[in-house]
Amino acid sequence: MTPRMNRREFVKAVAATTGAVAAEHLLSTMVHAQTSPANNGMIYRPLGRTGERVSVIGLGGWHIGQPSLAERDSIQLIRQAIDRGITFMDNCWDYNEGASEVYMGKALKGAYRQKVFLMTKIDGRTKTEAVRQIDTCLQRLQTDRIDLMQFHEIIRLEDPDRIFSEGGAFEAMVEAQKTGKVRYIGFTGHKDPFVHLRMLDVARKHKFHFDAVQLPLNVMDAHFRSFADEVLPMLNRERIAPLGMKTFGGQFILDSKTVKPIEALHYCFNLPIAVQITGIDSQQILDQALEAVRTFKPLTRAEVTSLLKRTRSAALEGKYELYKISTRFDGTQQHPDWIR
Repeated sequence: MTPRMNRREFVKAVAATTGAVAAEHLLSTMVHAQTSPANNGMIYRPLGRTGERVSVIGLGGWHIGQPSLAERDSIQLIRQAIDRGITFMDNCWDYNEGASEVYMGKALKGAYRQKVFLMTKIDGRTKTEAVRQIDTCLQRLQTDRIDLMQFHEIIRLEDPDRIFSEGGAFEAMVEAQKTGKVRYIGFTGHKDPFVHLRMLDVARKHKFHFDAVQLPLNVMDAHFRSFADEVLPMLNRERIAPLGMKTFGGQFILDSKTVKPIEALHYCFNLPIAVQITGIDSQQILDQALEAVRTFKPLTRAEVTSLLKRTRSAALEGKYELYKISTRFDGTQQHPDWIR
C-alpha cells in the first residue's frame, strides 16, 4: 500500500468483513463475555492476546502531571485510583515536560508498582532518539521495565515509514524488548483512521504484530472519520488490544451538551476494547469514573442507536473532536524536535 491509494478503497479492503453495527454488537458481546467483575467494583478485561488482564478504566497520564495539580496531590490521586481497582497506567515521555512520569514514578514506588500495568510512550522516530527517550522513561518512572511502550502520535502518513526504516525507532524498541526493558509494543494516534491502517499495514510488511493500539473512541467518533468503524474491527480480528482514549475530547464533547459524562463512559465501555483511558485530575473525576464502572451494564442496540442519534448532528463536521481537524492536540507538531 502507498499513500496514493484511494482511502475509500483501502478502508473497504481492510474492513470487508466487519458488518458495521451488527459486527460491533457481536464483538462487544464477546468482550463482555470475557469481562471479570471484581469485589472492588472494577471490571477487568483481557489485553488482546498478551494474556494480561487490565481494568476497563485507564488512568490518563497527561492530567496527573498538570501544573495545576501539586505533586503530593498527584501521587495521592494515583495511589487512591490503584487502591480502588484501577490497574492500567497511561503516560508519555513528553507529558508536562516529564512531570507526569516523575509523579507516577514516585507514586508507584514500592508495592504499588507490582499492582499496575504500566504503559508509556515515546516520540522519537530515529533509533538514536528512541533509545534516549526509552531510557529517560525508565529513569523517571523508577522502574527497570515498562509493561507496554508505544510509538506516540502516529498522525502523519510518513510516520510509519520513518519508524520502520533502517535506523528507525522500531529497531530501538525491539532491542529494548529483547533486553527486558519493554514487555509489549504498541502505537497511538488521534488524527485519521487511515493513518492507523497504514501503520498496521507497514508493520505487517515488516512481519511485525503489534500488541496494542491506542485510538480515539467516543460518542461522536462514529459520525466523523470513525476509528470505531474503520480500525477497531481489524484490531479485534487480529487480537491486538484496543486502547480507547479521548472519551470527552478534552471536554469539548461535554461542551456540546449532547451527552452526560457517565453516559459517554458507558458508551466507551460498551465497545469491544480492553480499556478506556480517561483523564483523572481530581477526587470528583475519579469518583465519577468509578461510578461509571459500577453502574455499567452492556448497552442494548437500541440504547446505542439512541446515543448516536442524539450526538449525530453535533458530530458531523468534527468540531467537537478538535484532535482530528486541528493541530491543537498535536504535541509533535508544536515540538518537531521530539520526533527527530
